[in-house]
Amino acid sequence: MTFQVYDTTLRDGAQREGLTYSVVDKLAVARLLDDLGVGFIEGGWPGAVPKDTEFFRRARTELELRHAILVAFGATRKAGLAVEDDPQVRGLLDAQTPAVALVAKADLRHVERALRTTAEENLAMIRDTVSYLVAQGRRVFVDGEHCFDGFRFDSGYTSAVAETALAAGAERFVLCDTNGGMLPSQVTAVIEDLVARTGIAPERLGMHAQNDTACAVANTIAAVEAGVRHVQGTANGYGERPGNADIFAIVANLQLKLGMPVLPDGCLEQMVRVSHAISEIANIAPDTHQAYVGAAAFAHKAGLHASAIKVDPLLYNHVEPAVVGNDMRILVTEMAGRASIELKSRELGLDLAGHPDALSRVTGRVKELEADGWSFEAADASFELLVRSELPDAAPARPFTLESYRVIVEHREDGAVVSEATVKIRVRGERVIATAEGNGPVNALDEALRVGLARHYPELRDFELADYKVRILEGSHGTGAITRVLVETAGAGRDWTTVGVHPNVVEASWHALVDALTYGLDRARVPGASAA
Repeated sequence: MTFQVYDTTLRDGAQREGLTYSVVDKLAVARLLDDLGVGFIEGGWPGAVPKDTEFFRRARTELELRHAILVAFGATRKAGLAVEDDPQVRGLLDAQTPAVALVAKADLRHVERALRTTAEENLAMIRDTVSYLVAQGRRVFVDGEHCFDGFRFDSGYTSAVAETALAAGAERFVLCDTNGGMLPSQVTAVIEDLVARTGIAPERLGMHAQNDTACAVANTIAAVEAGVRHVQGTANGYGERPGNADIFAIVANLQLKLGMPVLPDGCLEQMVRVSHAISEIANIAPDTHQAYVGAAAFAHKAGLHASAIKVDPLLYNHVEPAVVGNDMRILVTEMAGRASIELKSRELGLDLAGHPDALSRVTGRVKELEADGWSFEAADASFELLVRSELPDAAPARPFTLESYRVIVEHREDGAVVSEATVKIRVRGERVIATAEGNGPVNALDEALRVGLARHYPELRDFELADYKVRILEGSHGTGAITRVLVETAGAGRDWTTVGVHPNVVEASWHALVDALTYGLDRARVPGASAA
């Protein structure tokens, strides 16, 4: 049977705490999931959730899917109600999707205590609803809710639920680890026992895993290795409680580790783009340490790693990063050796291989600065400036020289707090004095420096202070602590990060600000940007 990748980001994934999709958001996410090449996109519960009803209505005219089939989600008919009279079943038909997913109780305890009906009526509800929807021309999937817990409690009844669904015409019966409590070996054992008891071909089974034991992806892979050929997951593992199985990790593992071509050609390398785009729509910061798609997924810090990567990147990368749309990164820290510095410099477009003396100086300087609290791991711009300063043809490092600066913070009688900064600098032989106010001492200093440089470097008007982070370093105490400042600057369609360290937070900020403007001017290729 054809392998099926089934995404439920828009329904189960939307149950994540703090996550809310508008209809426009849902349409945008569906297009991204289609770009990834999933086979099915579960769009929500029409008839029960007004937003989902609207989504399916708009999807009929606004979604042009190349790879995926849209699926409406709902439940089996209510106990004691004829299926053709059930309004939520009618809502599934009104959604006009080619496929429908039905949630059905697969644990006898839930049948009797939650549904408050009999075991026989629950089976009839499944049989009636599946056969009715199939007769209406719908492809039907049945999600066996609490399937694993139910099987372990009463394997005979859960087996009967699976047999009833498939006999009524369901395309796949999906084993749901609804409470997320299973481990891979337990998943395998239940599937093997279910297949042996019923004679159901494992290819007709599916797997839906929650991540409460941090095993959702592993449990899904275990199910596939046991013969299952339908897997469900959500983008970035979004979902209720700790979340669902991450669809990106699932498909990457299946395709790259088990050699199963579960996505169309050319789709796997869309993973990073799709993951980050969905994060933006969800207004959730991307997980930098997420497998395969995280910014740190192929980032290397130890000098020993870098030495091996210099010979062959696959010695320390489990796959080629580009196959999932990611990149390898070398992190520069106190753990860096010559190989790390050389590789990181090459990543930034600088060749230190032909300058062994400069390479030694940069390596030594990085170790000294890192020991004093500097961190180049997240400050590529400051590192690049350091490397450039050690190259044989290096120009003077700054677009100006500092004579002095002063910052005043005034708390006024009306309660207003105003910061004022004055800088005295030399720019191209001219002495410049500039003053500016700001909403804090660092903002005032930044504004004053820009005022002083503006006439010589008008490109500065395109630069914007995008983020500012302060950290008190470990081992430091009280108001005399060592402070590390990271400044993120944006301009000319890109952004860059610089670092400064000093016991005085304003001086630390000054170092980071000067690096930020120096780097930005250099990247903007301003004539004389490195000449004081």
